[in-house]
Amino acid sequence: MTQEAELPGKRVLVLRPDELSPNDQKMWREIRTESGAPANPFLDPGFTVAVGRVRPGARVAVLQDNGSPVGFFPYEAGMLGRGRAIGLGVSDSQGAVLRPGIRLDARRLLRVCGLSSWEFDNLEAGQGTFVPHAAEELASPVVDIGRGFEAYAERLRAKSPGFLRQTLAKERKLARQVGTVRFAYDTADPGALRTLMRWKSAQYRRTGRRDRFAQEWITRLVGLLGASEDAECRGVLSVLYAGDRPVAAHFGLRSRSVLSWWFPAYDRAYGKYSPGLVLQLRMLEAAAADGVETVDLGSGSARYKNSLKTRDLRVYEGAVIRPVPGGAAHWLGREPARAARRFVRDRPRLAGAAARTLEELSRLRGG
Repeated sequence: MTQEAELPGKRVLVLRPDELSPNDQKMWREIRTESGAPANPFLDPGFTVAVGRVRPGARVAVLQDNGSPVGFFPYEAGMLGRGRAIGLGVSDSQGAVLRPGIRLDARRLLRVCGLSSWEFDNLEAGQGTFVPHAAEELASPVVDIGRGFEAYAERLRAKSPGFLRQTLAKERKLARQVGTVRFAYDTADPGALRTLMRWKSAQYRRTGRRDRFAQEWITRLVGLLGASEDAECRGVLSVLYAGDRPVAAHFGLRSRSVLSWWFPAYDRAYGKYSPGLVLQLRMLEAAAADGVETVDLGSGSARYKNSLKTRDLRVYEGAVIRPVPGGAAHWLGREPARAARRFVRDRPRLAGAAARTLEELSRLRGG
């Protein structure tokens, strides 16, 4: 279904992700490396190809100069030309992959792609084409473990003296009171993955968020990435067991050097032992030994992220909107709700009250 169009000085081919050739994928990764940006697996062609297998509107605009690719823009197209970042809702790093020095006008790019708007919620920093269209800048904490886990642990002890000590004490208590603690960093355990999805679904409902695993395409996407053997983009299932029962688990996405913290959850029956934190420390140690240099915790504030992080990246939320009917429809459908969320998020006391109300409603419903 190749479509061709023109930008000033560039030829643009619009392809389905499965139409990307091996050379296209190779060039995509080479351009990404040239840019100096982190090797985040969400901006790898492997993620776009996987999304293309579960989302029929997935497309890639391939920018060519003299017949050679100089950029890739993955997106999803919907009704009225309303576009969104590839995998929006589960993707933690978004944008275009462009050879250094390439400059584009965002609205012209959308026009040649047949889009009236393009929505993003985790646009990476440095995306000069799209950052001017951001409505909000967010912190995305990361953990640097490139110097090894021991170096990181020393830094953690200096920053939060009681955090590491208390978490390790809870791990010992878990072993004494529940059973031998065992950790699997990268396991193929379909039962544990189903359990993780069940815990996560309950957490989404309990906190009033949309249940991602109630959406078939997300469940299928996780399955595809979990089965991938691509070193630049594959799923990693980590499980913490106590007495041979899973008490916490995490499904993440990794490249050779970056692991994205994606779907963590734990069994609330063991909440007093902080099994999620125990798992996370074990996972950081194993990931460092496996060559991971950075663990991206994803945007959004949480106390455990503040305790564990070594620094923050910047990501952006917003939309490019063209002055056409589909663009107006996007604005009317999204921007008022975005403004309301921002109003609550910027007022911690209000946000806390809302979270407590949702917890109480879930308890009353038996959630």
